[in-house]
Amino acid sequence: MSIAIVWFRRDLRLADNPALHQACSNHAGIVPLYTHAPSEEGSWQPGAASRWWLHHALLALDHDLRQRGSPLHIREGDSLQVLLDAVKQSGADTVYWNRLYEPAAIARDTRIKAALRERGIAVHSCGGALWREPWQLLNQEGQPYRVFTPYWRKLRTTLAIDALLPAPAAWRAASLEGGLPVAALGLLPRIAWDAGLRDTWQPGERGAQAMLELFVDDAVDAYAVARDLPARHGTSRLSPHLHFGEITPRQIHHGLTGLLRKRGGRHRPDIEPYLRELGWREFAHYLLYHFPKTPTENFNTRFDTFSWANDDELALQRWQEGRTGIPLVDAGMRELWHTGWMHNRVRMVVASFLTKNLRQHWRHGARWFWDTLVDADLASNTLGWQWVAGCGADAAPYFRVFNPATQARKFDPQGEYIRRWLPELAGVPEASVHEPWKEPSLLKRSGYPAPVVDLGESRQAALAAYQASRG
Repeated sequence: MSIAIVWFRRDLRLADNPALHQACSNHAGIVPLYTHAPSEEGSWQPGAASRWWLHHALLALDHDLRQRGSPLHIREGDSLQVLLDAVKQSGADTVYWNRLYEPAAIARDTRIKAALRERGIAVHSCGGALWREPWQLLNQEGQPYRVFTPYWRKLRTTLAIDALLPAPAAWRAASLEGGLPVAALGLLPRIAWDAGLRDTWQPGERGAQAMLELFVDDAVDAYAVARDLPARHGTSRLSPHLHFGEITPRQIHHGLTGLLRKRGGRHRPDIEPYLRELGWREFAHYLLYHFPKTPTENFNTRFDTFSWANDDELALQRWQEGRTGIPLVDAGMRELWHTGWMHNRVRMVVASFLTKNLRQHWRHGARWFWDTLVDADLASNTLGWQWVAGCGADAAPYFRVFNPATQARKFDPQGEYIRRWLPELAGVPEASVHEPWKEPSLLKRSGYPAPVVDLGESRQAALAAYQASRG
């Protein structure tokens, strides 16, 4: 009997899973295996919120696998050695996995593939996370795209509605002794700060499908406008499910186009704005693949001489804790702490405030998001922070400084979002909720802090530093 190991990583699903599909199609026995080796992530080991999600996602995958006759075999340690031991114990002759695109993962997988093949073990790596592999799209000069719009135009022409790979109904489970329960990996916090995450999310493939159905039924019609309104559930909130591979861009595209077909001649939502957002996710992975140093280095090297403010630990701490005295910024940071997620419009505002008004290096923000976001993704996190800071690919001009008060009045005009996350301001009149510092007596009554910086003065200081860096 031919036996294959399916090495699960961040592809924690059964449907539309190329590695699992190929293994089940070509082999009589299957060993689903997960190796826990966070040190192999290099300096980007999963943060606390990501570990919480991973714990529950692994439980969900194990449940779904057991319904098909096989548990998820979990082992801890060097991935190559774990795979070699599993091959020896199970009698497997082939290993399948879906590709990852972070620099450390690419180096690790290349080494493992060579080592397994040297020992006569067949290896098949599959593309299961993106619409197109990063090396498949190049510009007319044969070079990587550095600007999103031409990249998206090219990518959009390649997006066909292909049939999805079904989840295998069942397979013959091959024997593999030993292994660990999910709890033994120590992924959950020792101090119970995760109540908000439990109330907000359902990790796992079924949770991803439920979130997609909710988006299709309730939010996609108004997405082009509602995506900018943080008080509304106007976005898909699929980013953590995408990061952990509980759903694929193909499945989302298929679900949205299915909605269009179902509605026929009736009102048909414009799904292009949302597909374009998925295109940004794709572009982030594309850039990380072609420019692997960008998680720590400026994409635009002209910013290497930029004069960031001296590290201000107190200001950084107030930003992290949501106590800057700027309501929209603080609301976003408290939403992040409570739910492990933040609305995308607010992400741009809080990032601009940190890098422009506080003039703290974008790496400080990237690291904080890495630890606190359930959708912490190295590619998207890097692209987002460098874009706002002005030093990334296709970045917002540095002189574009988001004014948090203006953004709040435009996108949270009644202050619903602010009041939801800042109980100190729950009773503040609508006319004052966006800029409470203009009424010192209001600050005194509410206990809300005064601003850590003046928005106008700090903006001018940032622009002056930018001009000085240009020589």
